[in-house]
Amino acid sequence: MRHRPFLIHSCTSGNPGRTRAKPVAIAGNVAFRQVTHQGHGQRFLAAARVALAALLMSSAAHAGDSVETSGEILRVALPVTAFALTYVYDDPDGRPQFYKSFAANVAATLLLKEVISKDRPDGSDDDALPSGHTSMAFQGASFIQRRYGLKAGIPAYLLAAYTGWTRLDADEHDEADVLAGAAVGIASSLLFVDRFENLDVAVRLDRQIGIQFSGRF
Repeated sequence: MRHRPFLIHSCTSGNPGRTRAKPVAIAGNVAFRQVTHQGHGQRFLAAARVALAALLMSSAAHAGDSVETSGEILRVALPVTAFALTYVYDDPDGRPQFYKSFAANVAATLLLKEVISKDRPDGSDDDALPSGHTSMAFQGASFIQRRYGLKAGIPAYLLAAYTGWTRLDADEHDEADVLAGAAVGIASSLLFVDRFENLDVAVRLDRQIGIQFSGRF
């Protein structure tokens, strides 16, 4: 198991949005870093507002097919959110895993479409299986769940399932297409994504001074 230096910070409860690194040595290995949890949260909320605004504008512009449009947005939004979380959680090791998972999902989806040549329910073409929208959505959701845990993954899976349902509603796919897309997306994360282990333990000494230990294994 690979060990990395612990980061030790002190902060005052009167101003929780700011931290100050203090020079504390552990086994001869010292690391200093400015950490602002509120900053991560604010960036995440800003990104969520932009995504929501884009969704609302697109829905207004395509009022006649708002369900299908929401599926079009979510198939992109879920992988983008998964990738963005590698920055929110300060997880550089997760980015190569996302690249591999995303590329494997796209390659497998396109290959299966070409090999199987299944007609769509609406008769528009013969690349129905697996559903690409669903595979992209589930790749993003399964990356979030596998890398950052079930609590983060459940909302993503619900949105991915909704994305699959929009393809049924649009008569672009049947149930087999959607289930196959979900399986391909999930499999791509199972193959390439590991659990992100992050230790974040706060020990409150009194009302004024706190010590925070942060590290990764």
